[in-house]
Amino acid sequence: MTLSAETLYRQAGEQFAPAIARLARAVERDADKARDLEQEMHCALWASLARFNGECALKTWVYRVAHNVAADHVAKSIRGPRKAPLEDIDTLPTADPAFGLAAGNPETDAAESLVMARVAGLIRLLPAVDAQTIVLWLEGESTADIAEITGLSPGAVSVRVHRVKALLAAHFEHPIDAGAPR
Repeated sequence: MTLSAETLYRQAGEQFAPAIARLARAVERDADKARDLEQEMHCALWASLARFNGECALKTWVYRVAHNVAADHVAKSIRGPRKAPLEDIDTLPTADPAFGLAAGNPETDAAESLVMARVAGLIRLLPAVDAQTIVLWLEGESTADIAEITGLSPGAVSVRVHRVKALLAAHFEHPIDAGAPR
């Protein structure tokens, strides 16, 4: 039995709307533009579901559509400000309320919020395919699923995830200055 596009869209929205929102925020720094991008992703998803024939998982279809919209968005913005390589970043972003965490200990929540904002800001500076790959990995997708969604080979996905994780981790290391008082 083939499900209608409307039924598929409802199902996709229930399961993947938060992931689509996170992908949009990861790709677009400006909150208003991120919301617009998220809407574009949903519109493209809605339009595409009429062609969905079940040859792949709904999750793969949703992520592929969202990935393509994000890639188009990045391609259109290439003419904008030049991005710096992650290795050359000297300053880190400030807190981003879009990545807020659950309430608990205020000090811990503030620290976790700052860390999440730093990670999100650093991800936004990555080339589009690296940003999308690491966001999918952070969403818990398997290497095989990420490869199918992005069109990369599984080996390339593994290498990119490893490289980006190492680059991100390097921005959280605070080596102790040997000459500083303790």
